[in-house]
Amino acid sequence: MRGLQGTGKGMASANHPIDKVRALQRALYVAAKQQRQRRFHVLYDRIARPDVLQRAWEQVRGNKGAAGIDGETLEAIETFGAEQMLTELRGLLEAGRYRPQAVRRVHIPKPGRPKERRPLGIPRVRDRVVQTAAKLVLEPIFEASFLPCSFGFRPKRAALHALEVIRKEVNAGARWVVDADFADFFGSLDHEFLLRLVARRVSDRRVLRLIRMWLKAGVLEDGVSVASMTGVPQGGSISPLLSNIYGHALDALWAKEASHLGKIVRYADDLVILCRTESDAKQAFAWLQRTAQALHLKVHPDKSRVLHVGDGADGFDFLGFHHRMVRSWKTGRLFCHRWPSRRAMASVRAKVKKITAPPDRLKWPMEALIKELNPVLRGWGNYFRWGNSTRKFTQVDSYVRERLSLYDSKKRGKSGRRWGQVHTYVWFQGIGLHFLTGTVRYGSAATVAT
Repeated sequence: MRGLQGTGKGMASANHPIDKVRALQRALYVAAKQQRQRRFHVLYDRIARPDVLQRAWEQVRGNKGAAGIDGETLEAIETFGAEQMLTELRGLLEAGRYRPQAVRRVHIPKPGRPKERRPLGIPRVRDRVVQTAAKLVLEPIFEASFLPCSFGFRPKRAALHALEVIRKEVNAGARWVVDADFADFFGSLDHEFLLRLVARRVSDRRVLRLIRMWLKAGVLEDGVSVASMTGVPQGGSISPLLSNIYGHALDALWAKEASHLGKIVRYADDLVILCRTESDAKQAFAWLQRTAQALHLKVHPDKSRVLHVGDGADGFDFLGFHHRMVRSWKTGRLFCHRWPSRRAMASVRAKVKKITAPPDRLKWPMEALIKELNPVLRGWGNYFRWGNSTRKFTQVDSYVRERLSLYDSKKRGKSGRRWGQVHTYVWFQGIGLHFLTGTVRYGSAATVAT
């Protein structure tokens, strides 16, 4: 709550480091918005400000995360002393002696595709703090230029906003869709081109040098250090902003050259183009392929297509949802619906099975299993409840009850699911299981300017 003017509480609030950082961000945003051609030249000192570094540390600590190649964890830094660490970082930055280390490369399963892995680059904690400080200062400047068609990793914008734009646009008559996927988007970003894009709004050479060092820091995998020639590491604090700066080049060119063909909706490296005619969709797809090549990107030939959704015979997946026209039983008209995609359903089933299937879990009390299972169901359900997900939620609930019935039967030396005998709806309620059924919301949780 805002403090009253002239009171000690209000004065303390105004002097709080977070409020000072927000004031800095607001000033940078307003200046960038009012002067769209302005290049900012005094930013490095602001990145090294104690309050900015303090706010960056709080965000890094809040995001948790693993250690980098130096093995230093968040807990180790707190034991060492966060204030001391921030003082050291500030000293290195002010003296021009800060040097980032290579990121630690790990591979994690892709959601819904457990056999496939995607690379994740984990910078050391200290590098994440400096990257976050740079993001706090740079993001407002570029946010002033970013277009409404971009939704990924941006303040006050989320996947739900992009999904609502799609629903409304399709219902308004855009029945031809370009469903596009970039091949290795984050790993393909051209460093020199990216730096030129940053330099359009930032003239501070020390900041440009800082970004260049992060891009060129390299990766360490299986004890072998490899130089980075292209791309930004997924896992770095600054990477989402840099990828959005790169993606904005595509957005701006679309607005200038091809916006008459349809509406583009982009979330980081995922995008769709919504058109009203087949001709427009084909022209939009051809434009996207040419422009991607000019931006040193590649549209995935096997995962990109033009499709017609008007009759409900075909649909497309975007941001975890499957989108398809469905005929209303009341009016007979077709409307755009969305529900969890096959990959999303496979992902949650795999997580449930991972919790309930291992034999050693039979030693666990049921309360411990439910304590681990419920957050998975709530997190998945909180995202997918904003749609036409009732049938899918019922399927997930049924699968969860089956897994828990089998688990409890094995735990008690019994066989089968024992439906209606022991494992009734009341029994599942009694163990505190979270149900997805009944949690669907059909309206938008929030609105955003488009």
